[in-house]
Amino acid sequence: MIGEVKSSYSGSDIQVLEGLEAVRRRPGMYIGSTDYRGLHHLVYEVVDNSVDEALGGYCDYIEVTIHADGKVSVEDNGRGIPVDIQPQMGKPALEVVMTILHAGGKFGSGAYKVSGGLHGVGVSVVNALSSRMRSEVKPGDGYLYRQEYARGVPQGPVEMVGPAEGHGTRQTFLADRTIFDDSDFSFDILSQRFREMAYLTKGLRIKFIDERVDKELSFYFEGGVVSFVRHLNKNRAVLHPRPIYVEKQVNGTHVEVAIQYNDGFAESVFAFANNINTIDGGTHLTGFRAALTRTLNDYARKYNLLKEDDPSL
Repeated sequence: MIGEVKSSYSGSDIQVLEGLEAVRRRPGMYIGSTDYRGLHHLVYEVVDNSVDEALGGYCDYIEVTIHADGKVSVEDNGRGIPVDIQPQMGKPALEVVMTILHAGGKFGSGAYKVSGGLHGVGVSVVNALSSRMRSEVKPGDGYLYRQEYARGVPQGPVEMVGPAEGHGTRQTFLADRTIFDDSDFSFDILSQRFREMAYLTKGLRIKFIDERVDKELSFYFEGGVVSFVRHLNKNRAVLHPRPIYVEKQVNGTHVEVAIQYNDGFAESVFAFANNINTIDGGTHLTGFRAALTRTLNDYARKYNLLKEDDPSL
């Protein structure tokens, strides 16, 4: 050990211990279930933090690896979780993010508040539900920092391990087999999620490696949601070669829409909020449908495609 960032953590830290115990006692409240869905949600929560960095323009590469021993690691080239003392908590920011529930959005850097996991619970829940976890951070100051945990409890202070080039964060965790009914990750489930993430975050490359079966995929779509729509229509006859694309920011909310009509009668609509596929729709989809219908009706009446007595579309 070259050095360490002092931590105020002790066995009497009630806030940390009570929070971790609450997660372990009722994991379903935080990740939905302890079946395969909850298990895979652990990966999503960690990857979401890296996607946040990409959405903020600080990261363009994420590598996810399922190791032969069942551990999962997620590494990005973002800014790296801060390691300096967080004034509100009196602890290194890294330790706060990893051990205190809902702490991610407390930092002035704006990290960890764009993507939304199942409940936006954050990496601290992943930590609590992992038998072992390790955080390695390169904040760009020329050094690598590390902290290790057992079921969410730090096993020592944040250490300065040694010199390091670049910047970014690497999280490695082993899901707690006493919590999850099944600890076997599905390559197909994860690869589908990463493909969607890459479509929704243009310019982001996600590399997915499964050492258990020696498989590797890489996802990168320069066109973002436009590429997604082209993919959905790849086996259909389209009515216009280029998808219609709209991007706008309104009151801090970023909206992207891509549309391409085909000659079929069944629609194929995918709606996402905070990069999460909202399969049951929501106000964002309802608003989009209403705006599209109104626009088509206004156009049709302006150019006499609909007469005065004709009903609206």
